[in-house]
Amino acid sequence: MAKKKFHFNPESLSYEEIEHTILHKVKRLLIHLFSGVSLGAGFFFIFVTFVASPEEKQLSQERNRLHAQYKLLERSMDDMYAVLRDLQQRDDNLYRVIFQADPIPYALRTVGSRDSEYYKQLLAMTNSEIAVETTRKFDALRKQFYIQSKSYDDLVKMAQNQEKMLQSIPAIMPVLNKDLKQTASGYGWRIDPIYRTRRFHEGMDFTAPTGTDIFATGKGRVTFAGWRQGYGNTVMIDHGFNYKTLYAHMHMIGVRVGQQVNRGEVIGKVGNTGKSTGPHLHYEVHYRGQPTNPQHYYFLDLSPEEYDQMVQLSNNAGQMFD
Repeated sequence: MAKKKFHFNPESLSYEEIEHTILHKVKRLLIHLFSGVSLGAGFFFIFVTFVASPEEKQLSQERNRLHAQYKLLERSMDDMYAVLRDLQQRDDNLYRVIFQADPIPYALRTVGSRDSEYYKQLLAMTNSEIAVETTRKFDALRKQFYIQSKSYDDLVKMAQNQEKMLQSIPAIMPVLNKDLKQTASGYGWRIDPIYRTRRFHEGMDFTAPTGTDIFATGKGRVTFAGWRQGYGNTVMIDHGFNYKTLYAHMHMIGVRVGQQVNRGEVIGKVGNTGKSTGPHLHYEVHYRGQPTNPQHYYFLDLSPEEYDQMVQLSNNAGQMFD
């Protein structure tokens, strides 16, 4: 039985019993019900927010372990990148320089091996950001290691061909020139002996009596032997390894197209044919299709002192002979 409630009436100076209507009782019931539901919802929210379930605890632990493993893997890949960068620098700046080979282009080293669609598929997976980032790094690393491995394969082949290459590079002067007196006009801008204008001289001129022996400066194959406008009787030799040499104004040609020649072999005689102002040999060295200064290729013939003297003689600013 519910307790009766009273209130003090100041007019009658007595306590009177409070009569509760049904509406009042319903209102109080709704207030208590709302308060209970609100309090329960608050406790439930706090519990869900701050108290993890066993499944959530397990998932959180697995996520932390995965994150730690990813960090370790990321550090390992960074160490591998450091080693790879060192190998690449040695490859480009040391090993390939020794063999006079071009460095591997940066774009080829860093090109990716997967298309973007593959990474979009990874984004839909669990822990997608970690998976995508790790996969991208691994793919780039794998690609660069593959390129570096192929580079070392090429270097091994170059090393195996080094002896052949040393025999083929033009490395002596094309005429006997022990006292260097035959050194005439060098490579560079010179005065044309006929037109009296400045013209770039793509080779070196060696003065010598008609009939003086001309030597192949490296092992190779004759690709041209005949008359060439301006050059007169001319021989061209392909030495391989991107090297070619040209011998012009010859009195007599002693080789034929397709013939294999060795360094020091006589290929003709000095003459005065073509656009020439006197008996001499015009000699050119081409590397990768471009004429280069022949004075850089006499290292088997000259001592350092003789080389310096020859450079001074060939760098005179006088006129050429052709």
